[in-house]
Amino acid sequence: MNETREVEVVVTGAGQAGLAAAYHLRRTGFEPDRDFVVLDHSPGPGGAWQFRWPSLTFGKVHGMHALPGMELTDADPARPSADVVREYFDRYERTFGLRVRRPVEVRAVREGEEGRLLVETSDGDWSTRALINATGTWDQPFWPRYPGQETFRGRQLHTAQYTGPEEFAGQRVVVVGGGASGTQHLLELAPFAASTTWVTRRPPVFREGPFDQDAGRAAVALVEERVRRGLPPRSVVSVTGLPLNDAVRQGLRNGVLDRLPVFDRISPAGVEWRDGRHVDADVILWATGFRAALGHLAPLRLREPGGGIQVEGTRAVADPRVHLVGYGPSASTIGANRAGRAAVRDIRRLLAGEPVAA
Repeated sequence: MNETREVEVVVTGAGQAGLAAAYHLRRTGFEPDRDFVVLDHSPGPGGAWQFRWPSLTFGKVHGMHALPGMELTDADPARPSADVVREYFDRYERTFGLRVRRPVEVRAVREGEEGRLLVETSDGDWSTRALINATGTWDQPFWPRYPGQETFRGRQLHTAQYTGPEEFAGQRVVVVGGGASGTQHLLELAPFAASTTWVTRRPPVFREGPFDQDAGRAAVALVEERVRRGLPPRSVVSVTGLPLNDAVRQGLRNGVLDRLPVFDRISPAGVEWRDGRHVDADVILWATGFRAALGHLAPLRLREPGGGIQVEGTRAVADPRVHLVGYGPSASTIGANRAGRAAVRDIRRLLAGEPVAA
């Protein structure tokens, strides 16, 4: 049986948020393996990006910001984003000597001895004074439930399982979801599928013009307010609207992005509304987003009655040893960078016995 190893900080996850946090730990004097460790369950570098569908080229990516300390330059917009980001993250880890341990599954975080946290993993246990949780959302796809769903004779899949439009050739596809993934799927599928139908819970909001700093701050503030109240966060993207680029404009003109309100039930042959309308379908593609992957934190009982974890900055209000980066307002590439720096700043104060700012 492996002996429990001790470090000052454990970082769980090596996507944008985890690597940003590791960079700032290293930059402020923490040594990898001696003072902190980065654990990642993925087979290689790239975070959730490595699992994106091949047709999502880098030029189609909705807002990818460079990691701190190393710009992402000369990326070919025609290459798959999975390849571009995987290579960039790999180079980043090696340049800054972050020594990510993978694949390592973090199974549970619980109270340890002498005020420390115990991190139980597939590669043994770690005792730590602080935890930076950067596990993201990719492992928790959200599948809505509708009456009759189990009777559908066709195929149901989530964005997390989507590999490209070619496999839907000649099929009737219903795409559910009003986010960026839903519109990207529809625009890709239209030339291949026999038909596409777009349904969303709310009318989509398209954003004209540039998304400036003031608009960004306003969007982040809306998400921050939810996590301060202990409610499950909405993504920053969900409050910014959909960018109205040339491809989206064309989709609106040719009817690919004509939207219907979400159906009321699923039948063996398709989807149905209360008013008697129905659409036959071979495939239902759920572009319904993801939820934060936080199950391993359950033993710490951090969740509030509202269902979320109450957070001030990046710090869990219920336990100042735990910082959530890439959660709520920092669930964007630029937000993750800033959150990593903020978490390290507060953890340094915590470990030094200094008061942590609210």
